[in-house]
This record gives sequence, structure tokens and C-alpha cells, in this order.
Amino acid sequence: MFKRIDHVALDVADIDRSITFYETLFGCKHYYDQLTGGGLRIAYLRSGDTVLELVNRDAGGMNGFHFCFESDDFDGDVARLTEAGIEAMTPPHDTDAREPREKGWRRVVFKGPDGEAIEFRG
Repeated sequence: MFKRIDHVALDVADIDRSITFYETLFGCKHYYDQLTGGGLRIAYLRSGDTVLELVNRDAGGMNGFHFCFESDDFDGDVARLTEAGIEAMTPPHDTDAREPREKGWRRVVFKGPDGEAIEFRG
């Protein structure tokens, strides 16, 4: 089942500008950068135990916004949502570990009732 919301993500036009904005004005700390195989740059910032993910809009982000749950039963949650007829926008796949506890995690993105992207990792 889902433990918590892992992160909230925003598509941004200029990641470096947004990192500076959230660090300077909101006290966030940039702690991880990722470049996907498709050229999508993603930056992760912490605010306490919450994560803000910034996605490079020009490289094909996730339509403006998404949020992500952390799962303690990834395969079970994928099966449960699939059996309920919820459409997977992105199939389950391996994902980078942003920190050591995430080693071996996978991610998937399902479509919510209004077309919103709902990611979960675990």
C-alpha cells in the first residue's frame, strides 16, 4: 500500500533558474540531478522530508504537474490498479536511486480520472 507522497513535480522552462528560485526564496536544497536516456533533465530539491521535482518542460515533461506516492508493495499496487482497469501511462521500469534507500526501486505512472499523471515508486 502507499506510505506517503514521495514528491510533487513541476514542468519548468529553465531548471537552473527554478533551482535558484526555490533555494533562495524557499530554503530548498538541490540534492540530485538526473538526465534520462531521452534527454529529459530532472532536478530534485528537498524541503525538510519533502521533495520537489523540477522537470525540463522543453524535453517533454509530464504536462505541467504530477505527484508520486511511495509504495511498500510495488508489484501488489501495480496489480491492484491494473485489475481495477486504471490505465498505465508509463509501464513499470527501473529508476535511479536518488539516495541509498531507493536502490532497486522501480517506478510506474498511471492515469487518474481527469488525465492527471500519478506516479509511484518503490
